[in-house]
This record gives sequence, structure tokens and C-alpha cells, in this order.
Amino acid sequence: MDNGACSYRRFRDTGDESGLEEIIREYRDGLVFYLNSFLCNVQLAEELAEDTFVLLGTKKPRDKGISSFKTWLYTIGRNVAINHLRRRGHSSSLSIDDCPELVSEEESLEAAYIKEERKIVVHKALKNLKSEYCQVLWLTYFENLSNKDVAVIMQRTVHSIETLLYRARKSLKSELEKEGFIYEEL
Repeated sequence: MDNGACSYRRFRDTGDESGLEEIIREYRDGLVFYLNSFLCNVQLAEELAEDTFVLLGTKKPRDKGISSFKTWLYTIGRNVAINHLRRRGHSSSLSIDDCPELVSEEESLEAAYIKEERKIVVHKALKNLKSEYCQVLWLTYFENLSNKDVAVIMQRTVHSIETLLYRARKSLKSELEKEGFIYEEL
């Protein structure tokens, strides 16, 4: 049983506010990054992540226990984002400035610069992919979720996710090669 589920149950069942605070502290950044991969707008992703946590705090939905707490939370976040896009009827584009990268002090300036350039190229390449390709790559490689969890979040079958992931990798490789990068080096 993961800690998020325990914290949420403590909040939902006994009204312990620290449970919700623990969830926000633990999952906020990952949820924002995931929503950003879906929405291509950091500010909007932050707002919708907040909306997701507000929904948890006010409506207190019940987790059916079918998947991990993180998968359940990301599914709620995805649904909040889809509802927002339906209401707004449009999506925004990702700005490279919206993706600041943190560089550890131990890295040399040259290594940090190369790493930053590669990440910018990857983010540009991701921006050029279909939204569903971007989502499946983000959830699989940046959030380290299993294909089963990704299938739950994206409301697809595991086989469909495997196929989508294959096509997304192939498309990303093509985009990166257009930029002159060799896919296997990244």
C-alpha cells in the first residue's frame, strides 16, 4: 500500500488536514510536469494541478483501489485537464522558457550546457509530436509508470499503450534526427 493512499484515507475519513498536505507535497511537482506534457503550458498545468487537489479536498472522491494512488491521482488530473480543454476549446503551446532546468553544482559548465541543449531539443521534439505520443512518453519515462498504470490514466488497454509507446518512440526518434541528434545518445 503506498503512502499517498494512507495519507488520503486519513484526510478523507478523519479530516486530518496533514494527510492532504502530505499528498500535495509528495505529488504536486510530478502532476504539474505530467499535465504540462499534456497541455504544453506550465501555468495552466499548475492551475489544473491545484484544481485537482481542491477536488480531492472538497469532494473527497473514493479510490476504488484498482491501481496505485499515483495512477488514480494522475487520472483525476488528466480528467480535470480534459474538462478544461473542452470548456476552453483550445490548447496552448509550450515555451522553452517554461521548462527551466536545474543543474547541480558539481557539474561542469560545459556538461551543464550540453545537457541543457539536449533537454531543449527533446522538449522541442516532444512539442512536435501528437499529444497522445507526448503523454505516453512523459508518463513512461519521466514519471516511471508501468504500461498498466499508463493505460489506466490514458483510458486505454495495455496493448494499445505498448503500440502507442512504440509509435511515440519512433516519432520522437525521427524528430530528434531532424535536429541532428542521434536518438540512442540521449
